[in-house]
Amino acid sequence: MLTLSTKTRARLGVLAVTALAAGTALAHPGHPGSAMDASASMAAGFAHPFSGIDHLLAMLAVGLWAAQNKQRALWVLPLAFPLMMVAGALLAFAGLQVPAVETGIAASVAVLGLLIAFAVRMPLWGSTLVVSLFAMFHGYAHGAELPHGSSAAMYGAGFIAATALLHAAGLGIGLIAGQQMADRVVRIGGVGIAAVGAYLLAA
Repeated sequence: MLTLSTKTRARLGVLAVTALAAGTALAHPGHPGSAMDASASMAAGFAHPFSGIDHLLAMLAVGLWAAQNKQRALWVLPLAFPLMMVAGALLAFAGLQVPAVETGIAASVAVLGLLIAFAVRMPLWGSTLVVSLFAMFHGYAHGAELPHGSSAAMYGAGFIAATALLHAAGLGIGLIAGQQMADRVVRIGGVGIAAVGAYLLAA
């Protein structure tokens, strides 16, 4: 029977503890090769639209413009944007290349800002087309920045929830601005949004 000295057994104990500690470190979320849990994935997705002024302003602008257009645009535009964002994210998840994504995002801020500033009212199909096109760029950017090891479904649910929240904020501001003076304030805000978009395009 093999017997081990006290010194040898101590060394083996140290090696065992070290191996367990390394295993725990490798299992920690965020480590290369590890998986984020559902709540962390959703939190990352929810935070992403707030991570850049371009995403934030564009999503607020959709709500503001929907409020200006009134009638069915009140729900069609805020619904079309996140749906087409999902389509854009799926393109990114699939590894397909979409050209000029950053330019499209910057253009969305500039164009939506101008539409608000001039209180442009389009046929519903036209406004839906404009919003859907821009949403594709935003969705692709979200999908392309999917954190390593996260759940695509939960990450997507997070950025859709944040988008809906920003749309609702824009809608709320636009609907409250029913008086002429308040409407002017909204249109001035559109000028500001357009100016940021122009700066982003120039940059």
